[in-house]
Amino acid sequence: MISRFFKPSLVKNCRTFATYNTVNTTASFPTGHFEKYRADKNEVDPENRGFAYLVVGGAGAGLAAMAKNTVVTALSTMSPGQDILALSSVEVDLSGIPEATAVVVKWRGKPLFIRHRSAEEIAESQAVQLSTLPDPQADNARSKVPEWIILVGVCTHLGCIPISGGGDYNGWYCPCHGSHYDNAGRIRKGPAPMNLIVPPYKFITSDKIIVGDE
Repeated sequence: MISRFFKPSLVKNCRTFATYNTVNTTASFPTGHFEKYRADKNEVDPENRGFAYLVVGGAGAGLAAMAKNTVVTALSTMSPGQDILALSSVEVDLSGIPEATAVVVKWRGKPLFIRHRSAEEIAESQAVQLSTLPDPQADNARSKVPEWIILVGVCTHLGCIPISGGGDYNGWYCPCHGSHYDNAGRIRKGPAPMNLIVPPYKFITSDKIIVGDE
């Protein structure tokens, strides 16, 4: 019936292909030829877990390194720039401040009190008994050089600005609620709970300081 529509040679080729395909589907792959290349199983680690642990550990270490770099990069973008750091510190020339006087400069948006103390003022402050102070602190702990007192000019009660040279102790006086500070900026009388804050500063020469850096 098929020979009526196709050439005898085409029919013969189709039968040959069908026979070849049937024979090959029943054949098995000769694996025995590769036995000499097969690696022996490790008796200590037959399932090769050591290699798996090595891969997982290496991947974990890589991920940890990537996470560290990401965090460091993020924190570096949050750190202040050089222009901001420059504004956070101020250099003050002390040579133009007469003895027994005080000046006010601006630092980080706050008043900064700088007082050039006389020998009498230093002796008076050092003679104060610490037991009489609401916030005990020695005079030499508040100044790097006895002649100079550097303070943040904000009252520690409610943030008012004290007046220089006023009060009962010839230091600073806050008229808002009556806090009295001595010439070292220590609270002596009134509602303020703490002494005036001493900012970070350092002497770069004998008559120049940088406030905001130590």
